[in-house]
Amino acid sequence: MAEARQIAIDVRDAVKRYGDFTALKRISLSIHDNEFFTLLGPSGCGKTTLLRMIAGFEDVTEGGIFLYGKEIEDLPPNRRPVNTVFQNYALFPHMTVLENVMFPLEMLGKGREARARAGEMLELVQLSQFANRKPNQLSGGQQQRVALARALAPQPKVLLLDEPLSALDLKLRKAMQIELKHIQRETGITFIFVTHDQEEALTMSDRIAVMSAGELQQLGTPGEIYEYPRNMFVADFIGETNLLEVSVDAFAEGRAVCHLGGGHEMKVDAVEGIGVGSKVHLSVRPERLFLTDEKIDPDALHATVLENVFVGTNIMTIVDLDDGPNFTIRAANSDRGNARVFPEGSPVFVNGDRGAARLLVD
Repeated sequence: MAEARQIAIDVRDAVKRYGDFTALKRISLSIHDNEFFTLLGPSGCGKTTLLRMIAGFEDVTEGGIFLYGKEIEDLPPNRRPVNTVFQNYALFPHMTVLENVMFPLEMLGKGREARARAGEMLELVQLSQFANRKPNQLSGGQQQRVALARALAPQPKVLLLDEPLSALDLKLRKAMQIELKHIQRETGITFIFVTHDQEEALTMSDRIAVMSAGELQQLGTPGEIYEYPRNMFVADFIGETNLLEVSVDAFAEGRAVCHLGGGHEMKVDAVEGIGVGSKVHLSVRPERLFLTDEKIDPDALHATVLENVFVGTNIMTIVDLDDGPNFTIRAANSDRGNARVFPEGSPVFVNGDRGAARLLVD
């Protein structure tokens, strides 16, 4: 039997109130040692509030937060073995890069080893050659890596990252996503990352906590969150999906027969809590659908191509089901994918992989 992983951060029924406003509503989750864990959600969902509570910058109204089994609510921020990388990096402009990284070590009374340790961290983030430069002589991505090196230098047990990539341009942000993940693996430190960017979360995380309006909507691996969304919010927020309101007409061989409107039906794997006559939502990822000009599957849906949109890596096609809803389909920009793209106005059949559609219980 595999040994259970140690819990680094344990949040138990945490509540945060500001007067009459409840920012967090009984959040409970456990973050494993050496895990890249992401708090994901739209602005105002409570993810940064939870991060600040772990850091000690916000008090817990109710509940508790435990670090490796010990409650830390009464510990001030400077006595918690956690460090934070902020969105604006907060580098000291009058200090060199090396001095910035040395600073927290010197504050901890580790002056003798500060220079050597800072040098190791700059090597880790590949900035050794810039040690004597000032922050204003660096690019945004380089400043971000200095802030990361400074936060890692005191060897915290947990590193908190509050949307540190949001100020970077798209190409640099994607490069830093991979680099951050590599650094996390190399150091073995637990990373707790806050973002509103779904692709960022899917790319970097071991697990993701999706939040909305102060509540935890779903917790799981990127694959679980994307392929098996628990409710309509998660399905709509994570990635792109066709979200349809349907009624369940019957069940056959463990599958629900869903009426889409206009006489169209789709068979979907059944889920608990849904019966005949239920009005529910159906989520279908556009990349799990494909078009044909002949009906090769008896369950294929007849439609008409409304529009093709070239978006670089793929081609997005919008089709209109006869007297039914519209569907979006994505095909890879490749020979195989292009063979499934039809001119606007073409009659087509919409086909889906088994498991492409998922019923949502809200």
